[in-house]
Amino acid sequence: MEIVLYIAAIIAAIGFLVLCVSVGMTLFSLKTTLNSLAGTLAGIEGQMEGITRETTSLLTKTNSLAEDIQGKSEQLNTVVQAVKGIGDSVNGLNTSVQRITTSISSSVEQNEEKIAQVVQWSNVAMGIADKWKQRKVIEQALEAVQDDANACDTAPLVKRKRSWSRKK
Repeated sequence: MEIVLYIAAIIAAIGFLVLCVSVGMTLFSLKTTLNSLAGTLAGIEGQMEGITRETTSLLTKTNSLAEDIQGKSEQLNTVVQAVKGIGDSVNGLNTSVQRITTSISSSVEQNEEKIAQVVQWSNVAMGIADKWKQRKVIEQALEAVQDDANACDTAPLVKRKRSWSRKK
């Protein structure tokens, strides 16, 4: 039985040796994997530093852009308020013009007969003025004709006077 114990011890030793060799091989391959993982993590860490720097720069630019937009937004608000004021003024002006137009049209409707009479009287007055001008033109033409006629009647007398005055 002692032999069985020795054989069992040898089998246990061989099993322990196989276990140690397999654990060693596993640890060696795990070491290679961990070294590769450490290299990858170092690369990621470097990239993260670059990303952090870029993110910081981007945040700085974003903040300055946000401040610029805020300032321009405030300026635009004043422009919008001014345009709103102009729009209100134009609306008020339109309302006033509409009231005046309504007032004028109602006044015209109320005084339509008077306006028609004024137009008729003005037409009559213009007709009288035209006839007066025609009468003056005719009178001037008659005066010119009479002057010509008188000039013709006195022309022989003038010639006689001249000839008589020469004889003396």
